[in-house]
Amino acid sequence: MEMLKIKRVPTMVSNFQKDGEEESGGARQGGCGRNCLRNCCIQGARLPLYAFKRAKSVANGKYPVGEKGEAPVPFLDSLLLGEWEDRMQRGLFRYDVTACETKVIPGEFGFIAQLNEGRHLKKRPTEFRVDKVLQPFDESKFNFTKVGQEEVLFQFEESCGDEALFIPSAPIDVESSPSVVAINVSPIEYGHVLLIPRILERLPQMIDRKSFLLALHMAAEANSPYFRLGYNSLGAFATINHLHFQAYYLAVPFPMEKAPTRKITFTDDGVKISELLNYPVRGLVFEGGNSVEDLSNIVSDSCICLQDNNVPYNVLISDSGRRIFLLPQCYAEKQALGEVSAELLDTQVNPAVWEISGHIVLKRKLDYEEASEGNAWRLLAEVSLSEARFEEVKALIFESIDFDGNGSVSSLEEDSELDNPVDAPRRAMVTGKQECVVLQ
Repeated sequence: MEMLKIKRVPTMVSNFQKDGEEESGGARQGGCGRNCLRNCCIQGARLPLYAFKRAKSVANGKYPVGEKGEAPVPFLDSLLLGEWEDRMQRGLFRYDVTACETKVIPGEFGFIAQLNEGRHLKKRPTEFRVDKVLQPFDESKFNFTKVGQEEVLFQFEESCGDEALFIPSAPIDVESSPSVVAINVSPIEYGHVLLIPRILERLPQMIDRKSFLLALHMAAEANSPYFRLGYNSLGAFATINHLHFQAYYLAVPFPMEKAPTRKITFTDDGVKISELLNYPVRGLVFEGGNSVEDLSNIVSDSCICLQDNNVPYNVLISDSGRRIFLLPQCYAEKQALGEVSAELLDTQVNPAVWEISGHIVLKRKLDYEEASEGNAWRLLAEVSLSEARFEEVKALIFESIDFDGNGSVSSLEEDSELDNPVDAPRRAMVTGKQECVVLQ
């Protein structure tokens, strides 16, 4: 049985942050005393800023005019992971995730199991309904403006020029609402962070075109096949109703990334849409496109369609933003209907994007010791829509992107072309009695 160890990347840790603290006098005094990101504490605050290069130069980039910029640091190794390790050394996480056991489960698919005892007791509980994908933002609930500024690694914005730019200590432009990268204080892997688009706009957990494009840019800047971004909608095990993506570094391929696919169609903008095969969860795969915006728009419009139809879903952004998995699911509804077995419920595993991708976080040592490919398959099969319901959801998506007006689907006829084929036949899916859409 293959055992994994947390991969630590050589970094240049926090020299610029120390300089910034000296320059600004360290943590600001006053406000609510928590040095948060709300109006009580944010005035005059400064944070590092990484401005990524955009595909085409525009004049309205958001990094501050007149600020002294530097040649950008290596985004993944030195900035993101370096700052993440700095926060670990400061003791800002609720536990040491690097001490968690991890293994690759023997079998054809290579599911990854991690033992993280007690994580479910230490992470924030869900504070909203799980039967509605779209819910308004509620200031009284936990949201990311309430975190301490020390949990924020840097601002992440688009450059106004053709080159990336790094500013060690930049003011926070409250009026334009910066996007930020912050630590996940209850991490499940090395480098586990949150991308929070336009944090001060207090957006609910729902995809829009602008935010999804930002996530693809972050994946591209990391430029590593082992750094992925994920998204969970409400009803698909998002636990905070404040728009955010998750991301972390794990130096093994996810089982879902290795699954074969069947091409369905190409859009007029060159985006290839395929269907997952021989995998326990049904889903769509998007890749290609004439530009990153083309790919982003097709996927974000598909997500918006699912949101508008109250279909919970998860998204995995893979291959440095070049390959995206869209996974409608119904596990929470099956739980509510009493259709999930007691054996699975006892594991206390909530199958969100990472679990669906094949990285399964287990809370009990016995489950970890007895982890098998069959057990992983049975869990994930409960997540999947039935074949009939999946076809209905596919039809909704294709109708939505066809009539969007910004790139239509050229053909909806499936062909027999297989990508990443494997010899094993498709296994029987475990489906519920209902059609697996969250009820209004």
